Amino acid sequence: MSGSEEFDVVVLGAGPTGENLADRARAGGLSVAVVERELVGGECSYWACMPSKAMLRPPSALRDAQRLRGARGAVTGAPDAVAVLRRRDAFASHWQDHGQVAWLDSAGITLVRGHGRLDGARRVVVDGADGTRRVLTARHAVAVCTGTRAALPDLPGLERAGVWTSREATSAAEVPARLAVVGGGAVAAEMATAWSALGSRVTLLVRGSGLLPRMEPFAGELTAAALRGSGVDLRTGVSVHGLSRDGEVVLDLGEHGELRATEVLFATGRRAATADLGLESVGLEPGGWIEVDDTGLAVAVDGGWLYAAGDVNGRSLLTHQGKYQARVFGTVIADRAAGRELDLAPWGRSVATADRAGAPQVVFTDPEAASVGLTLADATARGLRVRAVDYEIGDVAGASLHADGYRGRARAVIDLDRETVVGATFVGAGVAELLHSATVAVTAEVPIGRLWHAVPAYPAISEVWLRLLETYRG
Repeated sequence: MSGSEEFDVVVLGAGPTGENLADRARAGGLSVAVVERELVGGECSYWACMPSKAMLRPPSALRDAQRLRGARGAVTGAPDAVAVLRRRDAFASHWQDHGQVAWLDSAGITLVRGHGRLDGARRVVVDGADGTRRVLTARHAVAVCTGTRAALPDLPGLERAGVWTSREATSAAEVPARLAVVGGGAVAAEMATAWSALGSRVTLLVRGSGLLPRMEPFAGELTAAALRGSGVDLRTGVSVHGLSRDGEVVLDLGEHGELRATEVLFATGRRAATADLGLESVGLEPGGWIEVDDTGLAVAVDGGWLYAAGDVNGRSLLTHQGKYQARVFGTVIADRAAGRELDLAPWGRSVATADRAGAPQVVFTDPEAASVGLTLADATARGLRVRAVDYEIGDVAGASLHADGYRGRARAVIDLDRETVVGATFVGAGVAELLHSATVAVTAEVPIGRLWHAVPAYPAISEVWLRLLETYRG
């Protein structure tokens, strides 16, 4: 073991969150070390956002062409699965992190390879794969940015069956002949969409009554209808009771019989990646979420030195929200180290207000489902006096030009007392690009009276904003 090395900040985890926090702290004049035991770039770069969207986009482009008279005749084949997977591999950098490491070097951030664990206040012990051990001491802060891991249910035979998690689903080298997907959230819906388009016979098993339960109900309904229309066998109200493998995977569905599949993906949630981080050495529960205040400080740890950013704090399990938190918290760490006053007012530079009021999400199924802010049910539960305003996106001129027979739906949730938009949901082809305008409206609390003067270009799908406002005003 070498002697202790001192840095102003030590970051555990070099995913997008850890990279951004390190960058902001370094930009604030602090020395920073980042500890990573896997690939620099994290889950999003290699097993989530990037490879999954690379798998989804080519089939989506084909479907876009097939929906247009004058173009569909030129599209006569199915997606080239081999080429799609090769393109995906390129977007995952072939699971090599040289480019990300080069960026850390260029930013003046020290990379420490190995498994880092807390060992009391401001102290991190890193065990390298080669058996070496390094001890890092932080003058100002340690930031935990280790994200999450797939949460698998405790089912008989699960380990022996060799099931997929999201990692295998986004990195598999071949298309399974038959794929069972267990879950009803974004990962389940996206991977059912992707593998079905690439030629797999997909059965989607949902324990609840529908898909995308955290979005407006119509988002899950339209997504379910589209999946069924593309050939996915979608079954709701079904639970898996056990598994076995005899070449194929055999799923025991209880009263619903059994299902055989080449592979089975469990997309049944996420858990904090904190089981082996030494949290017990600072009085926290290993394996649990690290609760933080709006400046990123762990609320149950004294001394004002331990931060947690991204999925690991449980506030908003989305890559872009983790990066947002990282920008805020990294700046906070630098400001506190320099003795600068923080801006703690809602939406101030030192607080992650958007986690609670303006977190956007896109599910890249076909159609896409995009939302930001509160659903109607969420707003009502918070005691707000709200009205939901809906509009058929296909009735907008730009949508009818985008695709023949375009169908979709938009909803704005309006706070009647303040006359501001507190939530918005769009479902339809290409609606991901509508979402940022809604995010601006929600986070900036733009009054309806001012939005009326934000004129959408014609003929664009964004004209749905005008239709929503017209429907609200009557």
